[in-house]
Amino acid sequence: MGNTFGQLFRVTTFGESHGGGIGVVIDGCPPLIDISEADIQRELDRRRPGQSKLTTQRKEEDRCEILSGVFEGKTLGTPIAIAVWNQDARPEDYSEIAGKFRPSHADYTYEAKYGIRNWQGGGRASARETIGRVAAGAIAKKILSTLYADFEICAYVTQIHDIIATINRSAVTMKGVEENIVRCPHAAAAKRMISLIEQVRSEGDSVGGVIECVARGVTAGVGEPVFDKLEADLAKAMLSIPATKGFEIGSGFAATRMRGSQHNDPFEMREGKIRTKTNNSGGVQGGISNGEDIYFRVAFKPPATITLRQKTVTKSRRQSELAARGRHDPCVLPRAVPIVEAMGALVLCDHALRHQAIGGRSQ
Repeated sequence: MGNTFGQLFRVTTFGESHGGGIGVVIDGCPPLIDISEADIQRELDRRRPGQSKLTTQRKEEDRCEILSGVFEGKTLGTPIAIAVWNQDARPEDYSEIAGKFRPSHADYTYEAKYGIRNWQGGGRASARETIGRVAAGAIAKKILSTLYADFEICAYVTQIHDIIATINRSAVTMKGVEENIVRCPHAAAAKRMISLIEQVRSEGDSVGGVIECVARGVTAGVGEPVFDKLEADLAKAMLSIPATKGFEIGSGFAATRMRGSQHNDPFEMREGKIRTKTNNSGGVQGGISNGEDIYFRVAFKPPATITLRQKTVTKSRRQSELAARGRHDPCVLPRAVPIVEAMGALVLCDHALRHQAIGGRSQ
């Protein structure tokens, strides 16, 4: 029913925004991978609400609890279950939307599909569901670091509304990303982004933007042809994140304005390895990694839940108006950075294990 992601490294999330808790079951994790609750908590702390003045002020520590699959700090090769219990739910903030549909939210479509929905905070459609993805992503990163000594994955904000940062993706580091609350590794642009988000919040409105992600150290040969192309699975992963509206890899849509002679990545020998002089392909050719940095961008829309009064209809099909209550992000991008990283790691981990399973070569 769409709650499971991956083939060999399979992740199933569960839980609703204002239910008892959120969690994930991970199947297919190799044994003897070092993992602890602290490893997972570091990633969850980057995603959790209330971490800065730019995010929802819902007070959740999001403390994770490993329920199975890990013994004495190492994975067992059996299913890993991780839970995070909700502490600061306020279902009363959402009582009005029990009978009204929030514009551009999932309220109406869930009702149309199931005939029932959990209206408390958006239920299963809430971005709080991504706790399970980030927890699983922490484990995927550990596996990838075991398989590839030089592996690293780093996501960062490149655009908020009409403010665009110029960032050298080959030099960006996690430390640089985490130096400001908007997670843009360009200090001047980050300052303008923060001011804009604060202004928009004060007006009861919201804004979107773009996150770029780069994965380094993945060997050539990872990925599949035809339907399970690496970039196809990355696209599916990214577009499954709440509030996403677009995906592009490498040169993306800019390639439409180039000629083949400009866009092709010439091969060359470098330090005894086949490399490409440029990387318009974004590290993927024919659905398979070529050993270069894999990089892509994800577009996020403005959050649908705003406090400005909007026109809507009720469950009884009457015209009405709605001004949302509750605690919401005026811009999801700062908290979406670790989610993009996590989903990228899940795809790369699944494909790396699939590559191993067929006896794939290591370049």
